[in-house]
Amino acid sequence: MLRSRIAVTVSLGLLALVCAWAQEGIKQPPPGFTALFNGKDLSGWRDADKQSQFWKVENGVLHYVGKGGGNLVTEKNYRDFELYVDWKIEKGGDSGIYLRGQPQVQIWDNKEGSGGLWNNPAGSPGKVPLVVADNPPGQWNTFHIIMKGDRVTVYLNGKKVVDNAVFQPGGKPVKSEGPIHLQIHGSPLWFRNIFIKEL
Repeated sequence: MLRSRIAVTVSLGLLALVCAWAQEGIKQPPPGFTALFNGKDLSGWRDADKQSQFWKVENGVLHYVGKGGGNLVTEKNYRDFELYVDWKIEKGGDSGIYLRGQPQVQIWDNKEGSGGLWNNPAGSPGKVPLVVADNPPGQWNTFHIIMKGDRVTVYLNGKKVVDNAVFQPGGKPVKSEGPIHLQIHGSPLWFRNIFIKEL
């Protein structure tokens, strides 16, 4: 009987440890923020049933498997907001965050670094990040994106990479509202801790 109890206790302890490892890095929304991803399924995202074969939920993480499908798009539209999102890519990976449905805050494995407003006109402020702040491929990164009116500020891993730049995707004025996209480019992607606060 004692051995059985010890075995059960050890098993429960190991299970708790495994769960802790699996959930490492998963956070609660900061005060005033809400989660766009609930850590369990694709609730709150458009065409969730169609996308579920391409976007998998694994231990509180959104994983795009890289075999088809499309951008993951919020059901809700947003105007001014603050957004936190953790992301991870593989070597050579490419992705981005669409703001109000328009491209994009760049994510990629590139010498210029991530976080720039890649679809802004050439030479315009914000197109190229102020500094390269990416962690190596395979490691987690964190964006803090602030959008007010047509202005965008981006922090990557605590460093300011875009400073209150005008967002002008394709050289055109940005829309007044629209959804948030997690962009795909065919390569595997991971996202977690996606939190938003409307301003």
